[in-house]
Amino acid sequence: MKADIAVLIPHYNALDSLEKSLNSISNIEPVDVIIVDDGSKEKPDEQVLKRKFSHINEIKILYLRNNMGIEHALNKGVEYILENNYKYIARLDCGDICYPERFKIQKEFLEKNPDIKLVGSWVSFIDMKTNKELFQFKPPVKHENIKKKMFINNQFIHPSVMFKTEIIKEIGFYPTNRKNAEDYAYFFNIVKNYKVANIPKILLKYEINPQGLSISKRKIQLKNRIKVILDNFDFSFYAFYGLLRNIFIYFLPYSFIEKLKIWLKK
Repeated sequence: MKADIAVLIPHYNALDSLEKSLNSISNIEPVDVIIVDDGSKEKPDEQVLKRKFSHINEIKILYLRNNMGIEHALNKGVEYILENNYKYIARLDCGDICYPERFKIQKEFLEKNPDIKLVGSWVSFIDMKTNKELFQFKPPVKHENIKKKMFINNQFIHPSVMFKTEIIKEIGFYPTNRKNAEDYAYFFNIVKNYKVANIPKILLKYEINPQGLSISKRKIQLKNRIKVILDNFDFSFYAFYGLLRNIFIYFLPYSFIEKLKIWLKK
């Protein structure tokens, strides 16, 4: 029987990390996992994963012939989820760990708050080498505060969100012209058109990988974050502050920013 929730996981040459994330998905709330392989050399095998993670309601793998980039992998998955009439889309990235009741909590929240279309959560950031917590991300909980602070930075950690599939019919798919900031652009669009929220509880452990996308391609990401701010610029205090802040960050080394984050969270 098809679950209400489709968990969308893009994959690229990270089988161990993929299995780590799948292992963290509990059976407290049934979910179907949709994996989109983005042209990996070593591709995941659907039948092997189904046998290994039999507690998961369903596992489906979609394959892209060539490496297209995460935004294209996400859109492939979103298209499949939309065609198969899932009620909710939840996100997860390879290597990240779900807390056992994450999907149950988020689904219940969305069902109790029909006016809210997307919900994230607080997140614990983990060093992938030591598995130690570096800091916690605790963004605003209510829509109005989230909306204002979106100009400063993304108020959702991408793999922590769950949203109602129905909104895709109106806002469309992830943008492909904001490389490495596609989630920021997508969520900004959602925040402008629908009510959103964050659950004030840590429901995800997010791995910080020195070789990860956000670090190795940081300059491209920051440049596109600035473009997203300009796309949505409303001449408010937060818009000006967020624009200047991101321009300043663009010229700082990533190592300095990470050390500063950890120091400020202590």
